[in-house]
Amino acid sequence: MIHIQLATQRLTFIQQQQTLLSTPVSTALNGPGEQAGSGCTPCGKLVVKAKIGTGAPLGSVFVGRRATGEIYTAALGKAQPQRDWILTRILWLGGLEPGKNRYGKVDTLRRYIYIHGCPPEYPMGQALSHGCIRMRDKALVQLFDLVDTGTVVWITD
Repeated sequence: MIHIQLATQRLTFIQQQQTLLSTPVSTALNGPGEQAGSGCTPCGKLVVKAKIGTGAPLGSVFVGRRATGEIYTAALGKAQPQRDWILTRILWLGGLEPGKNRYGKVDTLRRYIYIHGCPPEYPMGQALSHGCIRMRDKALVQLFDLVDTGTVVWITD
């Protein structure tokens, strides 16, 4: 199970009652919320619906869940400051609670909420994302390799 605590900006992966990974993250600047278009991080019980980016190099840039062939550099980031960088791997999340984070205008999957990598200069431990959960690339690869689709994700505020 992956537990993401918005109050502490921390992700913990627990398997068989053992903590295998605990790392700072960055969730939504707009705080918790489930509405489409809110820019908020959804709360509740979710699941890893898809794993994208197996074997991609660290810093690989994704757009529309597809690798662009670019590798992120500070120069690329400076040249395109408007981009919301999704790097290295994607764990695409889907809600499990109808009316809260699944179906209709609160559907996490349709909101394209991911756990994904981000540029190294982005701070961790601070809520600054557009709704997704940002992680450092190396920690993300470690998590990606530990989890399967169907892994439960609890996001709490």
